[in-house]
Amino acid sequence: MTEGTAAQTKTFSERADELEHEQIAALDPIPSKSVIYLSGERDPTAPMPPGPQAPGQYFLMGHDKRLRRLPDRPTLLDFFQHRFFPATHVLQSARLARLAGHPEKIVLACLLHDIAIMGFIRCDHGYWAAEMVAPYVDEEISWAIRAHQVLRFFPDPAAGYEYPEQYIRLFGEGYRPEPYIGRAYEKLRNHKWYMTARLITVNDIYSFDRNVKPVLEDFTDIIGRHFRQPEEGLGFDDSPAAHIWRTINWPTRFL
Repeated sequence: MTEGTAAQTKTFSERADELEHEQIAALDPIPSKSVIYLSGERDPTAPMPPGPQAPGQYFLMGHDKRLRRLPDRPTLLDFFQHRFFPATHVLQSARLARLAGHPEKIVLACLLHDIAIMGFIRCDHGYWAAEMVAPYVDEEISWAIRAHQVLRFFPDPAAGYEYPEQYIRLFGEGYRPEPYIGRAYEKLRNHKWYMTARLITVNDIYSFDRNVKPVLEDFTDIIGRHFRQPEEGLGFDDSPAAHIWRTINWPTRFL
């Protein structure tokens, strides 16, 4: 399959996820040996290199020396500093929510809504981010992070959210999301937490300002009050999401 053919087969949702990733990358330039892409440096469809393993050479099963080492019991702050840094977009989003006077749970939801893009995966990033944080935050926060994945495609002028102009430019005036997104939207629109998720989209779309440089320390108190940090460290607490945090910690581990 050629590169052009592959691009044509991507869904609009996947292309929208890629667009957001590109906007985040424009705020936070990353080196060629990116934390995000380390696990994908070898084409998985290509055969393994021929020949036997050289004596004394072993596949990596722990820390990758190209990455910053996380503490033995890593916290959310550690992941922000060593895997998500500088996280300008989500910091701007949380800053806007706080300046607007929104409750702390909405500020935290804005801070966490795109962490999957920054450290794990782009496609369906809202679903993945919600899964990552669900064991550690109020259910409303994780629900809203998951829902923002869908709501970004649907305007709500009364709430201050218009359909993104870049979507029209990239996908055309007549674009409609995939049917599964439409079905999800119908379920979300009357949910009791709809506005929590909608406020993520409101504070998301205006958070790509290169001149605004908020810092993580501005939100440590909110994280402390609303994120249940496991004593064992993220990735080692046997939660349903622990394996995702371990993957972000050791993205190049062979197995």
